[in-house]
Amino acid sequence: MKKKLNLAALLIPLLFCNFTIAKTYKIAFGSCLDQEDPQPIWNSIKKENINSFIFLGDNVYGDVPSGSLDFMKTAYAEQKKMLPDWLLKKDINVIWDDHDFGINDGGSSYPLKSDAQKMYLDFWDVSQEDIRRYREGIYTNKIIDIDGFKINLILLDTRYFRSDLEKTNGINSVYLKNTNPDATILGDDQWSWLIETIKTEANLIIIATSIQLLATQHRFEKWSNFPKDHSKLKELLNLSNTPVLVISGDRHQGAIYKDKNFYEITSSSLNKTISKISRLGRPKETDRLMIGDMFSGENYGLISIDLDNKSYKIELKDIDGKIVRSQLISL
Repeated sequence: MKKKLNLAALLIPLLFCNFTIAKTYKIAFGSCLDQEDPQPIWNSIKKENINSFIFLGDNVYGDVPSGSLDFMKTAYAEQKKMLPDWLLKKDINVIWDDHDFGINDGGSSYPLKSDAQKMYLDFWDVSQEDIRRYREGIYTNKIIDIDGFKINLILLDTRYFRSDLEKTNGINSVYLKNTNPDATILGDDQWSWLIETIKTEANLIIIATSIQLLATQHRFEKWSNFPKDHSKLKELLNLSNTPVLVISGDRHQGAIYKDKNFYEITSSSLNKTISKISRLGRPKETDRLMIGDMFSGENYGLISIDLDNKSYKIELKDIDGKIVRSQLISL
């Protein structure tokens, strides 16, 4: 005797499964992706079933010491072949850093920055109607609406307007604090835009910056090289009535940091670790705001937003998708 198929019993778990998926939103992110090296880390990121990916800069290595953009064209052409098709079907958001800006550690004095911006916008297929086509700098924001839960994703440009760096001489030069009262990272227009944009109604603000905000004790580029802008941004974020998360790249290492009212997670590098760029490596790094220590292998970051439990988890994962750093944060 055949048993009758209970369709209701089959549908209930399916409906429950779909509801669960809909209530979790995943954003992966990372930085420092060399077009000339293999990129196996995409295999692990694909398994996360992400909704969105944020490129945090050095998305190609196209700069040369002269500042010429000829090699940048080649780098973009190579990277186009490397990025997996499945990724390009996701919600992609992008900022740049020095190696896709055009010159190492470059800023506002780089003479080809407007040409570099056009190449960047063309490669990432930014609409001809997008405001970034008509104004200086690649900063922008978007609202991600997840069943009424709104994320204000703010993508900063830390290159186009940045004042010159102050540094010591020598091979292992140290970047110093630029205390000139007019020195800036964001420039006047971007600052005015940010102060207004951060007020947009949302349940969570994610700030993407190519260089680190909270780390202060290493010798490389960071927000604290410009004390005025550094203090100004930290104060703005700490006073926000909306929860804030900062994501950053650049360092070829990853870590989690905590200030008064917000966290920062740094993810770097997707495929260009310190061992690949320096035979000597770097000394173990500490910082008073760092939670735990740094991770130096290939890595990507993951933000998993749980709407049911009103929380989100930030994770740093290695090339195999193993969690190496994590923090659960209530909303």
